Amino acid sequence: MEFQMCAPCLFGLEGLVGNELRHLKLNNVNPETGRVRFTGDEAGLARANICSRFAERILIEIGEFRAESFEELFEGTYDLPWEAYIPPDGQFPVKGFSLDSQLHSIPDCQKIIKKAIAVSLGGRGSHLPENGALYQVQFAIRKDVVTLYLDTSGVGLHKRGYRPAQVAAPLRETLAAAMVDLARYRGRGEFRDPFCGSGTIAIEAALAARNRAPGLLRKFAAEEWNRPGHEIWTEERKAAREREFHGEYHIEGTDIDPKAIEIAKANSVRAGVADITKFRIADARSFSENTERGVIVTNPPYGERLLDRKKAEELCGELGKAYAAVTGWSLYLLSSNPEIERIINKKADKKRRLYNGTIPCELYMFTGYAKNK
Repeated sequence: MEFQMCAPCLFGLEGLVGNELRHLKLNNVNPETGRVRFTGDEAGLARANICSRFAERILIEIGEFRAESFEELFEGTYDLPWEAYIPPDGQFPVKGFSLDSQLHSIPDCQKIIKKAIAVSLGGRGSHLPENGALYQVQFAIRKDVVTLYLDTSGVGLHKRGYRPAQVAAPLRETLAAAMVDLARYRGRGEFRDPFCGSGTIAIEAALAARNRAPGLLRKFAAEEWNRPGHEIWTEERKAAREREFHGEYHIEGTDIDPKAIEIAKANSVRAGVADITKFRIADARSFSENTERGVIVTNPPYGERLLDRKKAEELCGELGKAYAAVTGWSLYLLSSNPEIERIINKKADKKRRLYNGTIPCELYMFTGYAKNK
């Protein structure tokens, strides 16, 4: 069966998700703001969930229609082929959002959509048991256009399964993976994160270097659905493992907080990359290592949640001095401070707008550090 699917993503990552889905041999890939639409069969659905580094989840698009009244919302929902996806005993809670639309009451939209699906599945007045597998229904209403989905992922794809313990202000795994990709790290040369926290950036670098699918350690909602071809998920996991690389890598994360280092080490074990990552206690300001080829990818404190702004700026200033004195390194630094170039006394070669949760940031790319001085 061919599905119309959608991969929601953090703003700024649409191009990366699109390229990734094409590489995974999905079809009709079309990046849009905050999401990428594509098509694929059962195997493609499983592959996208298991292998995507940058998408937040994988949704099946059930249908789309225009609705400016609750009657139109009911009729449009009722007319969709729910029986092809949800069995009579399936649980189908409803959640979603509405932007710039006549139908702006989320609770009322939830009730109408829920009722329309129930009637579609069981006939008027029938009671559905809803004691089977979970089929999470999502709706998005944008400018009076309603799109209805089934969530195949369950827990968001950024939750790989390796990070139950976190330090304060964690970086989302999908964003960390994107930073590694934008830094063009593919396992060659040295990799460093001097503000590693719980180790997310270094672990994502190790997963990318090894070409390990980030979803190998977890389960997905669609695996519990009673659909033909359930063995496809096992086959896609096996195929993903066969695509892994095995080599010698030099990936290190450091932090001044001993507790953070212990958490990072434990997370790397759960991720299956402890053998190719190293974590140790160190002050980022004392970095003095030269190399022939290296990349630093990091997310220093912004002054938003951990340090006050002045201290965060002073720390970044010291960081700039340390890295200006070494050779062979490119620096990719995520910050919400628009003055970061002035603070570290160097103009970025490139910048990329990204979002760390709800915080707008720039990824500052200082590729000039790679040149020997």
